[in-house]
Amino acid sequence: MLASCATPPWPAAPPWPAAPADAERPSERPGRLKPMPVRPLDVQADCRFRDETGYVATALLDISQSDVKRFSATVDVPRRGSCRFDGPFTQTRRMPSVELRAKDGCTVNIWEQGQKVTVGFSDCARRCSRGTFDYVWPIIIDRSSGKCH
Repeated sequence: MLASCATPPWPAAPPWPAAPADAERPSERPGRLKPMPVRPLDVQADCRFRDETGYVATALLDISQSDVKRFSATVDVPRRGSCRFDGPFTQTRRMPSVELRAKDGCTVNIWEQGQKVTVGFSDCARRCSRGTFDYVWPIIIDRSSGKCH
């Protein structure tokens, strides 16, 4: 009687087909992603943008041969507060990306991605209204036009 209540065993799953020995990983295929060239960064921008949610950012940036001449930025996050990133910073790295560091631990990283330059912030909560830094996004600058978004 017990045998009639038992379920039959599951059939064995077929083995996965083995990858061909000459298979390449996607990043190794010719004509695919290539690393950005390591070269000095040159960018100038004095820009402001506002998105549809009311998020506002401004950036003043002057970098020549990876040497930062001027930098300041502000970010206003709707219903959260604002941040000011306007020094004093010390340039701590020039290549492969630019890094600025302040005594309070705030670090600004600036790097190129094709025709765009990204300005990212880390450990900068002290430069923001309480709780605002959790909502800060990097600022993207279009190198050819100097506009940011």
